[in-house]
Amino acid sequence: MTVDAPIRPVQADRQARVAVAVLFFTNGALFANLLPRYPQIKADLEMTNAVYGLAVAAFPAGAIAAGLAAGAAIRRLGSARAAVLGTVLTGAGVLAAGLADSVALFAGALFLAGAMDSVTDVAQNAHGLRVQRRYGRSIINSFHAIWSIGAVTGGCMAAAAIALGLSTGGHLAVSAVVFAVAACVALRFCLSGPEGEPAPERDAEDGAERRAAPTVAGRRTVYVLAALVLIATAGTLVEDAGSSWATLYLSGSLHTSVTLAAFGYIALVGAQFIGRVMGDRLVDRFGQRTVARAGGLVTAAGMGLALAVPTVPGTVLGFAAAGFGVATLVPAAMHEADELPGLRPGTGLAVVSWLMRLGFLASPPVVGLVTDAAGLRVGLLVVPLAGLLAFVLAGALRSRHP
Repeated sequence: MTVDAPIRPVQADRQARVAVAVLFFTNGALFANLLPRYPQIKADLEMTNAVYGLAVAAFPAGAIAAGLAAGAAIRRLGSARAAVLGTVLTGAGVLAAGLADSVALFAGALFLAGAMDSVTDVAQNAHGLRVQRRYGRSIINSFHAIWSIGAVTGGCMAAAAIALGLSTGGHLAVSAVVFAVAACVALRFCLSGPEGEPAPERDAEDGAERRAAPTVAGRRTVYVLAALVLIATAGTLVEDAGSSWATLYLSGSLHTSVTLAAFGYIALVGAQFIGRVMGDRLVDRFGQRTVARAGGLVTAAGMGLALAVPTVPGTVLGFAAAGFGVATLVPAAMHEADELPGLRPGTGLAVVSWLMRLGFLASPPVVGLVTDAAGLRVGLLVVPLAGLLAFVLAGALRSRHP
């Protein structure tokens, strides 16, 4: 008994890490199965670019509406159960969007999917941070990398389903069931016990710092938090451009096949995954600030060149450069916000997670209106502009973590 006692927590922590990785994977894959279907749905429902932009904005609108409810769900159900329930309901919303026979039903289903995705996002990150505290070192970037794998998998599943001629409803029903089952199985191996357990080695030190910090954030903290929100929003703007417009740009403006057009989004999330896998080592060596600035320049230069000289291979590479460039922005902003002085534990993380979704809300209708007026090529300038925004605001990030 004395020999086995110290092994059990390690095994439980490893199982919990795999379980959280599964939750991130399913979250990335579910919505990615719907995205390559957007051109078909847009054509079937006869939507203009402006109407389409407003309709797909229902997803981030639902996320913003339900963002503050995530905390209540976590307190009532626990972060793991809230994440799994959100996953199941997100899949149901995605399926309903694929089966919608009117713009109103399509937007309503996306609103539901976005609301449940918001709960899942906050809950899985909260549980991931619990596991990270048990490990005593940073592993949160690895979870976001797994999300990117899920997104690539979902995009490839959709591309294969389109190539095989599968119906939208049948394809999305299979993905919803498969990933709901995976999430339910993962729940069994998540951490049990109360939420917000302290880190084993830093408990006393962190507690002293938080007691010494003022209950009301200082002016500098507010400014830094605002900059972190904008940095995270820059990352979401690029992600939304890839999810909402990459397929349409490649299939419409550049006249490629729908199957090949799906690889614009796949390239973005695939390169984002590579950037997140490399992110921890790059940050340890150069610091978060330098990595964010370099990523902003890669995003601006890569996508800017792709838009200046529009070709199918160049555009796919441009989206890949953008995904690689913004890979660490959201995890970095969340981590920095969670450590800001003068805020209650978890407050900074919740604010960034909630407000960064404004990028998803604002981007589709703005790009849609610009597209109707000047073309989608001009509308996609939001991507290099987001890269420049990250470059300018990267000073809010610490150069190196202790």
